[in-house]
Amino acid sequence: MTLLEYALLALSSLFVIVDPIATVPAFLAMTPHDTPAQRIRMARLASFVMAGILVVFALGGHALFRFLGITIPAFQMAGSIVLMLIALDMLRAQRSRVQETREETDAGAAKEDIAITPLAVPMLAGPGAISTVILLHSRATDWMQEAALLACIGVVSAATYLTLALSSHGAKWLSPIVLRLTTRIMGLLLAAIAVQFMLNALRDLKVLTF
Repeated sequence: MTLLEYALLALSSLFVIVDPIATVPAFLAMTPHDTPAQRIRMARLASFVMAGILVVFALGGHALFRFLGITIPAFQMAGSIVLMLIALDMLRAQRSRVQETREETDAGAAKEDIAITPLAVPMLAGPGAISTVILLHSRATDWMQEAALLACIGVVSAATYLTLALSSHGAKWLSPIVLRLTTRIMGLLLAAIAVQFMLNALRDLKVLTF
């Protein structure tokens, strides 16, 4: 896999799994009494926290696996299942409970500041996003691809901030029909990515030879 191919895979995978556009309705619902400036500040902090968490897991995932005795193929298979569960919910145009539960959203609505939790974790940097960065890092073949992964985390973090900041005055621009269509398309892409991770794991285990 070339550097460009890897960067495109990393960028598309992360953007689809973080899915900042689908986070907008929950973000607004949890901040009904906050001013646009307060919402922008929360969006900024949440994006920074999300990026930090994903970078830590991308760089430290292998060390954690060695400590726990977990092999990369085993995590690839587990990660692909997590991603597939999220993808199936996205294909039904609904936010997956793997990303956040209704209880977490309701709890966020009662908090004065939702930036770190539940917005950054688990809504943005949840199990799916963490699994994705670890899996992507495991596919990196040199330091350039590892650097590309970190750059993609930064780009997705910036895109998340811009999306949430644009919605700070309301989301009249966000058509429900367009949102559902976008969610379903992203769900289909994520399902394909999940299947590919599973095939990679089977190939690493020599179950598949192609």
